[in-house]
Amino acid sequence: MAFQPPFSPSLFRKRDNASGASVVAIDNKIEQAMDLVKNHLMYAVREEVEILKEQIRELVEKNSQLERENTLLKTLASPEQLEKFQSRLGPEEPAPESPQTPEAPGGSAV
Repeated sequence: MAFQPPFSPSLFRKRDNASGASVVAIDNKIEQAMDLVKNHLMYAVREEVEILKEQIRELVEKNSQLERENTLLKTLASPEQLEKFQSRLGPEEPAPESPQTPEAPGGSAV
């Protein structure tokens, strides 16, 4: 009597197919998990972007307000006040621009 292996070749193929199917199932689960992580990250990034956009809007508005206030104060300041202010600025800070409006006689801006 000839030696017979404890399994037939057809059983071996079934194991390979089952093993291949489990690899595909694991790959699918990994892909689903990666998609879930990607979706959560995209949601978090979108949320952060909206927060930053709102902060930018607020800062732009505040900057515009301060620029208008600065322009008004420069316009209302006398040349002596501007000179005194410029002398107080350190060398690192740029000197403010002089008012662009023409001055009326007597040194006050119109």
